[in-house]
Amino acid sequence: MSVVDLQELPAFLDAGQTLAGLDLGTRTIGLSVSDRGLSLATPRQVIMRKKFTQDAEALLAAFKRDNVGGIVIGLPVNMDGSEGPRAQSTRAFIRNLERLTELPVAFWDERMSTVAAERALLEMDVSRRKRAERIDSAAAAFILQGALDRLRASGVASPDR
Repeated sequence: MSVVDLQELPAFLDAGQTLAGLDLGTRTIGLSVSDRGLSLATPRQVIMRKKFTQDAEALLAAFKRDNVGGIVIGLPVNMDGSEGPRAQSTRAFIRNLERLTELPVAFWDERMSTVAAERALLEMDVSRRKRAERIDSAAAAFILQGALDRLRASGVASPDR
């Protein structure tokens, strides 16, 4: 696996492959997957974090199941654009995952993604308990959808891909 610029990510995909979106939390990993046309992000089941090896196995199984050809992971930068401990932890997770897969990865600035996901769940009148269960995957979908929208706006991911 290699870290690539978002604009380069679609070039790594074979026909019919999807992109995965990840929101890496301390207790959970939010997961979302695009459609084959790279236009819509759909939340998937949250992965409860255990040890890195178990987390990676769960992710790789999910990637295989959804025919994932590339990954967009939220990079939790500070509001001033600097990178703190959470961003460093995310980069370390990807460095470890690189040893286990050839899938390319692009980082996406995830500032405010959890806030936006929470707001969307509130607007859908999802209960507090269910919001807690769904927030990380909703944030992963928000991250991936932002990346998909950017790719489409730049002409890199067109509907006739």
